[in-house]
Formats: sequence, C-alpha cells, structure tokens
Amino acid sequence: MLRERRGGRLRSDSKGTQTMPRDNRLSRMLHVLIHMDRHVERATSDAIAKMLGTNPVVVRRMMAGLRDQGYVRSEKGHGGGWELACELDAMTLLDVYRAIGQPPLFSIGPHADQPDCLVEKAVDARMAEALNEAETLLLARFGAITVGDLARDFEKRLANHKAGKRGNCAAA
Repeated sequence: MLRERRGGRLRSDSKGTQTMPRDNRLSRMLHVLIHMDRHVERATSDAIAKMLGTNPVVVRRMMAGLRDQGYVRSEKGHGGGWELACELDAMTLLDVYRAIGQPPLFSIGPHADQPDCLVEKAVDARMAEALNEAETLLLARFGAITVGDLARDFEKRLANHKAGKRGNCAAA
C-alpha cells in the first residue's frame, strides 16, 4: 500500500532550513474546485494556471483525471474552459486524491540502502508498518470529507472575515 516517495531535491525554506519539496497537487485542485463552484463562467486552463502560478499544460494534466472521473468537463474553443460536472458534495477528498494520480502522502519512509543489514530490515519493517497504518487512516478521513465541506468552511471564514484584512482570494 505504501507508495515510495519519488526522488526529490532538497530546498531551503525562508529560515534556510533544508526540506524536501511537498506535493501540493491535492490542495491546489481542491482550491480550484471551490473557485469553480463560486463562478458561473467556465475557467480556462490559462486562468487556472495564472491563479496557481503554473503552466496551462500542468493544469490540463491535473484536470484530465478529474474529467475522466466525471467531476469536471471541458469545452474547447472560444468561450470554452473547465466547469464542474457535479456538486461539490458528490466529491470527497479521497475522490480528488485518486483522480489526480494518488501522489505520495508522506515524505518519509523506509530506505533499502543495505538490504542485507538486519538493523535496516528491522527499522524498515516497523516504519513501513506504521506508515501503512497512517496512510489507511488518512485515506479513510479523506473519504469522509467532501469538497462541499471545505467550501462551507470557506464560506464561514469569509462571513467572519474582517474588512480590510482580505487575502488574495477571499473575494474570489
């Protein structure tokens, strides 16, 4: 069950601490879906890419999985773009996670540098067991939360938001 983390390069945070890059596709797509629900017009790949600070090709690749599962649809040509194909309450975080290709959930995990080392075998076995249990719990939790739940949380936050302290996307 545990998926191995794909190779990545260390990066430095604002304090100079080196960390592994995080895969943020799930949070980005959830963000996009909530914005799409709030807007009547279709969202172009270019507009979504601008919002996410990425390339339209990346957007189309991520949206394709959602389209294949029936959560969004697209129209080509003038006036085209992406739109929701179902209500946000019909999608769970688990659904979206699976639709975007099930990216790694954890940046830690067993590492088989010395497969004949008994210490490594003991460490790796326990880590794999613990991470598999954690993944099972996390995916179950993802399955219990709908994108509609997130949208309602956003609406509550927006309603309680004080004037003059709006973030970049509070009014979007």
